[in-house]
Amino acid sequence: MVYVALKPSYDADVIIAGAGPAGAAAACHLTRAGASVILLDRMTFPRDKVCGDFVGPSALIELDSLGISEMDGFARTNIARRAALYIDGEALIARPFPMIEGMPSFGRVIPRLALDNFIVDAARSAGARVMEGYSLAGFAAGGDAVAVEAANSKGHFTLRCRQLIGADGGSSTVARLMRGSAPPRRDRFIASRAYFANVEGPDDQLDVYFGHSSFPGYCWLFPTGNGEANVGLGMALETWPAHNRTPADMLRRLMRDDAALAARLRNASLRGKIVGWPLITYNHRLPIVSGRVMLIGDAAGLINPLNGEGIQYALLSARWAAETLAPCLREDDFSARALAPFAARVESEMRYDMALSRLIVQLIGNRALTPLWIGASKIIAVRAHKDANYASTVSGIFAGLLPARDALKVVGGTVGQAVRSLASKAVTTALSGPRGWAGPGVGTAQGRFQLASDAAKDPAGFAEWLIGAAACAIELGSQASRNAIAGKPKGTVVSAQKLSGLGIGLPGKIATDDF
Repeated sequence: MVYVALKPSYDADVIIAGAGPAGAAAACHLTRAGASVILLDRMTFPRDKVCGDFVGPSALIELDSLGISEMDGFARTNIARRAALYIDGEALIARPFPMIEGMPSFGRVIPRLALDNFIVDAARSAGARVMEGYSLAGFAAGGDAVAVEAANSKGHFTLRCRQLIGADGGSSTVARLMRGSAPPRRDRFIASRAYFANVEGPDDQLDVYFGHSSFPGYCWLFPTGNGEANVGLGMALETWPAHNRTPADMLRRLMRDDAALAARLRNASLRGKIVGWPLITYNHRLPIVSGRVMLIGDAAGLINPLNGEGIQYALLSARWAAETLAPCLREDDFSARALAPFAARVESEMRYDMALSRLIVQLIGNRALTPLWIGASKIIAVRAHKDANYASTVSGIFAGLLPARDALKVVGGTVGQAVRSLASKAVTTALSGPRGWAGPGVGTAQGRFQLASDAAKDPAGFAEWLIGAAACAIELGSQASRNAIAGKPKGTVVSAQKLSGLGIGLPGKIATDDF
């Protein structure tokens, strides 16, 4: 008797759940490299997606590598060349984005209705099979395939692939099933967004608003062109003490009470309604790869820790995933070990910044310390007025041109020292008891009284916040030490040839280590 080994059959090499920027970009990269790809999305394109809509310079380079910049209509999207900071209605600083070799000195504000459609069209043109109106209902990863349960209005059916990529956003079904649970509540942000017409002021300026009434969050106004703008507010879901205000409520209040924001919206009219969405921040304790499964973009919690932009890291992680999968596809090895270089790449590029983010989020989550943070923001703005290099660094971070660790080097560690100093002052003051709370450490009498009052009312909640802050500080310190020991170079010049694998070519040379 002769036994014949049957070759497994697949509907595609790779199935990607979610056709947002991360999923569609990954589909484009992989199909150009010769892989067969199915791209699932529960919506039909073009479709809207709640977002701040800012596409930074690094993201623009990634889009250019996909051919998006040559598409009809892309050149007409709104260009942003500068950013302005307001605190409690007072204009503190407005600066153009800095010039960095090989990088655009501008960003764009592109509503997701248009941006996502551009990238999906690129994936479709590259050869990906786009299945609109289909969601991932479940999956089972086995020894030789992943069985993906897809669902639409007519029912469920199964697709088979060699590799599954979860790019299905902050509420990712793939992530939840892979990890066995939803993300912890402390990893979550919430935000609201609305579009306005007849907005006053320059179309090329991105405005960011901080204030006592909006903390622990911030508000933005990002012009989309022709007198229209995306206006929104983001905040941490967990605060101490807890609050019951929704981002939409806070946004309405800020539009009414913040003098600077109200001035730009004085004659504006709301288009549609204020809508909200959840965001998930990166947690290094949660896996982003397992056998035959990987997470990218928002599904992996990859959001810029200092400006809230997710599109940049969505596009970067899409390319990193495609680069990781190239040898896996050749060697037919999709084990967790084979996919581990992707997780290592994410850690290398992002973990320090994410550790800094988590510490900031934990600290601003203590609403008794709001006066301290508002004061620190004003100090940063004052120094930026006096120091051109410092100002360029601040605007570079905002635009996504500089990762936090490069920023720390450029300004001699000033930003990092400020954050660590604030953390130390907050923790030391908290531990010193009522006498310390009454001293100069917190910064204002209001803050001192509020911290003492809140701690007395909820000692368990205060202790939980304090433990969280300490854990975040330890993680940041360990990452800083690791970077120092490794001596990782900053501002490395990376040639286009080095990034040309999988058909990914970048024009000129890029002075950044974002890639």
